[in-house]
Amino acid sequence: VQLVESGGGLVQAGGSLRLSCAASGSIFSINTMDWYRQAPGKQRELVATITSGGYTNYLDSVKGRFTISRDNAKNTVYLQMNSLKPEDTAVYYCQMMVITTARSQYSVWGQGTQVTVSS
Repeated sequence: VQLVESGGGLVQAGGSLRLSCAASGSIFSINTMDWYRQAPGKQRELVATITSGGYTNYLDSVKGRFTISRDNAKNTVYLQMNSLKPEDTAVYYCQMMVITTARSQYSVWGQGTQVTVSS
């Protein structure tokens, strides 16, 4: 199973970006899907989570600006980021709890995508 991210880039403060993360491989189902980020010199932090039932949770600093969603038919998770701020600059990683066709569960990570917000 592998995850491929896309959608990062450079944007001015106040702008928007949409990140995507698609899973492929021997997938039976996917439980939680998460977005993390890591800024230079800082620890990786959990930005947003969406469960298989659609329950979502967000880091306080992104509430009201970011929206996580998923398309189960495409094994894909999205992160819509609006009203971006320079402090949102980081490498963004997706993570999924995948159940394979062999009924094993794995935590799988994407390769990361850079988001840079200029002031």
